[in-house]
Amino acid sequence: LVNGVVSRLVQAIRGKDGCFSSIERQSAGSYYERVKISEPNEFDIMLVMPVERIQLDESDDTGAFYYISFKRSPKEKGLLKFVDEDGKLSAFKMLQALREIIIQEVKNIKDVEVTVARKKAGSPAITLQIKNPPSEISVDIILTLEVQHSWPLSTQGGLKIEKWLGTKVKRDMKFTSLYLVAKQNKREKVLRGNTWRLSFSHIEKHMINNHGNSKTCCESDGPKCCRKGCLKLLKYLLEQLKMKYPKELEKFCSYHVKTAFLHSCVTWPNDSDWHFGDLDYCFQQCLKFFMDCLQKSQLTHFFIPQYNLLSLEDKARHHFLSRKISHELNNGFPVFHK
Repeated sequence: LVNGVVSRLVQAIRGKDGCFSSIERQSAGSYYERVKISEPNEFDIMLVMPVERIQLDESDDTGAFYYISFKRSPKEKGLLKFVDEDGKLSAFKMLQALREIIIQEVKNIKDVEVTVARKKAGSPAITLQIKNPPSEISVDIILTLEVQHSWPLSTQGGLKIEKWLGTKVKRDMKFTSLYLVAKQNKREKVLRGNTWRLSFSHIEKHMINNHGNSKTCCESDGPKCCRKGCLKLLKYLLEQLKMKYPKELEKFCSYHVKTAFLHSCVTWPNDSDWHFGDLDYCFQQCLKFFMDCLQKSQLTHFFIPQYNLLSLEDKARHHFLSRKISHELNNGFPVFHK
């Protein structure tokens, strides 16, 4: 159902506006990392667009948000209409244009009931709702720029996977293109909508699908480990707690536990640390690591070491979540048995 709708949209986007003609679809997120727990009712689709000859300038001290400007006139002349008066490529303008094409095309889809959800402030996604009785599927379409540019300085001390996946894998990853998504930087005094945030979802997907310290881990004839099982449980626990305490936990998302999980993989790099039969023990180790981060209000971005994903002004929320997890841990996870 999702593939049919997305294929139609991609075709329409390529045909409608010359500057989007090179867009390619890429799948990201938990469904494609094979760590989705509940119904497959949420999908992340990246629409990746190669952009050349650009300059990146940091927009703040997180090292994650950037302004993009063109060094020379871009090959795709159409892109110039998305450049704002400061000469920066406007994420807001590009997203707006993409959104309008999608809204128009959705009207032409007759065999499936599809609607475009209302715009969420600051979200980089255009969300589609697809009716699939008795439920609904939501598809987040994320505009992503692919730039042939060396990784920025802010990523230098990140991706500490040498002991886990090896130096060669790390070197190969650092040579891949850079992805940027249209994400508003909330720290800006004046919100102009012209910031882009680094995205490593393609690399995270690769690491999660090729997670072994030995190359045969979890292959058909190789030894099985419980890494993915741990990540599923972490995500499921947060999902269940968010449903129970939507207001208190609204600022938390699965990316927080995914990051804690990746750090755990680095802390315990060997396959022997993740025996298939030790799922409960390993899950609790990951949870304790995450709770420790919550206690300190410090969860370092896996690729950008200077970027703390837990804002210090939300300390009370961090402690709230830590208490709730602690309660679950000490009482045999009652939230799983609902």
